Amino acid sequence: MQHYVMEQEGYYEEVPADVSVERFSSGPNVVKAFASGDVDVALFGITPAMVLVDKGTDAGIIAANSRNGFTVVGSTEFVDRYEQEGPATFERFEQEHGRKVRFGAPPDGSVPDIVLRYWIQEDLAVGEMESVIDKSKVPPAKAVQTIQSGDIDATIIQEPFATIIGQDDRFGELVWSGKILENHPVTVLFANQRVLNDSDIARSLVEQHVAATEFAAASPDVAAAHAASVIGSGVSEELATAAMDSPASDFLSDPHAITDQTATMGEFVANVGNIEDPVATENLFAFDPYDTIQR
Repeated sequence: MQHYVMEQEGYYEEVPADVSVERFSSGPNVVKAFASGDVDVALFGITPAMVLVDKGTDAGIIAANSRNGFTVVGSTEFVDRYEQEGPATFERFEQEHGRKVRFGAPPDGSVPDIVLRYWIQEDLAVGEMESVIDKSKVPPAKAVQTIQSGDIDATIIQEPFATIIGQDDRFGELVWSGKILENHPVTVLFANQRVLNDSDIARSLVEQHVAATEFAAASPDVAAAHAASVIGSGVSEELATAAMDSPASDFLSDPHAITDQTATMGEFVANVGNIEDPVATENLFAFDPYDTIQR
C-alpha cells in the first residue's frame, strides 16, 4: 500500500536518487533479482528478507510495511463445523470425508505458510501441519478461482482477495491472522548495503514511507483507488475500498514494532529449512534511518 501511495502521489520524487520501479510476479523472482544486485530496495515479505540475509546478502529492513495481513477462509461447511467443534474439526472432517482438509497456500516458508503453520501447530496444537491438512501450492492471485472451483476447502489469503472470497456466501472466515500471532509482520521495506551506506537516500526513503503510511490512514479511500490503479487484474476501486476496512489491512512503518514476532516466525522459517538458523534482529534490521527521522 505504501508503494502505491508513494508512486501515485509522487513521493518517490522527493528521494535524492533516480527511482525506477519494477513489479515481480512472485517472491522467488524478486529474491533472485535482489541477490544479483538488479534491485536495491524491495517491498516484499519478511521471510524473503530472512532468506537473503541468511545467505550473506548485505542488506537490512529499514521499515515495517504491513502486519496481521491474512484471513483464513473456508467453505461454509468447514467454517460452521469449526465454529462448533474448534480444533477437533480437522480430525472429524477427515473421518467423514476420507481425506484431510485441502488447503491452498503459497510455498513452504512464505509468510502465509508460516502463519498457517503457527495456527495449526501452536495455536490449535493439533499436530504437525503436514499430518493435519493436505496443502497445495496456490498463488494468491489464483486462490479465489481455486476455492470457488472446489479444488480446495480453505486458504490463507491477503486483501483484497479475502474480501473477494468473502462476498461469496459459499465461504466464510475461519480466523484473522492477527488473532493467530498478534502483530506478526507480513511485508517490509528492505534495502541493500549501497542504500544503507547513503544515509540521505535511506532516510528519505523511510520519510516517504512514513508519509505514505500516514496518508493511507488519513485517506483510505484515496489510497484504495491508488492501489486499484496499480494492481489492475480486475481489482476495482470499490473492491479496494472495501478491503481497506478489513483488519487484515494493517499498515505501519516502525520497524521496532515487528521485531518480537519476527523472531518467532524466524524459528518456523528455519524449521521449514528455508534458512539454517533464525536470523538475529541486529543482522536483519537497520534501524538507523527510521530512528533518525524520529529524533
